[in-house]
Amino acid sequence: MEINAAIADRRFLNTILSGSIDDYPEGIIIPVDKPYRWTSADVIRKIKWLACKHFQKKNLKVGHAGTLDPLATGVLLVCIGKATKLAEDLQKEGKEYVAGITFGATTPSYDLEKAIDRRFPTDGVSRESLLSVLPQFIGEQEQIAPLFSAKSIDGVRAYELARLQYREAGKAKTDVMDNFDHTVAETLNRQFISIREMELLSYSPSGIPQEDLPAEDPDLRPNPRINVEDNTALGPPHARIRVACSKGTYIRALARDLGEAVGSGAHLDSLCRTKSGGFTVETALSVSEASNLFNVPQRQY
Repeated sequence: MEINAAIADRRFLNTILSGSIDDYPEGIIIPVDKPYRWTSADVIRKIKWLACKHFQKKNLKVGHAGTLDPLATGVLLVCIGKATKLAEDLQKEGKEYVAGITFGATTPSYDLEKAIDRRFPTDGVSRESLLSVLPQFIGEQEQIAPLFSAKSIDGVRAYELARLQYREAGKAKTDVMDNFDHTVAETLNRQFISIREMELLSYSPSGIPQEDLPAEDPDLRPNPRINVEDNTALGPPHARIRVACSKGTYIRALARDLGEAVGSGAHLDSLCRTKSGGFTVETALSVSEASNLFNVPQRQY
């Protein structure tokens, strides 16, 4: 898509924006590398405070083009002023991620925000088995998004039972699908997505390598409301996978489905959005670097 807004990426390092928002008639887009254990709203709150002070505006429109989970990092497009009108179109652009996936266990959130709830055998998990199942995820498909559910039946979350029942009914004959209790499926958040590419970047049979562990920015305080479970001591199989996909794809759900495809369970242990449309994480600014674009005394955040 054509973008006329000013783009403040790494080319703007050591540069301060003009003091007048009128100098940016189409608005400003700042590609930010969202910090680990920050919400997308945390980033917007920080940038909006700085932008309002810098441009001396009490109420300046600031938003983002596509939420990232708290435990994810990578490209978050922050739109300022009239660039907020582009947010919807920017969200429609394709995305690319690098996902760290742990096999042999699941969590209710499909990532590390919740503790492990079920353990699974990992006999069928290997580099070869992953390479063999990745192609079946390529193309357009219906994905069932993650959903927490406190209700359980015989120790299993009711939502998971509904998802499995719906999936199995969909694989069965038409008459079985006709007899399926569709009120169950109403609890499921389903949507069509498209995965263009999946690539196995690395595989470790005995845990997450140290270099693959997500790191916090030492200059920023993490959001204290964001919980992170430490499962590194378990030493289960771990893979890093690159995924190029359409908007709306839940990589947490993809990790879940990939675990099932190799006869195990799985959850996300790290995630980085490396591309959003034409923006890449290599050219994105850290929150500290983005803050330096504004002529505002810094406060601890």
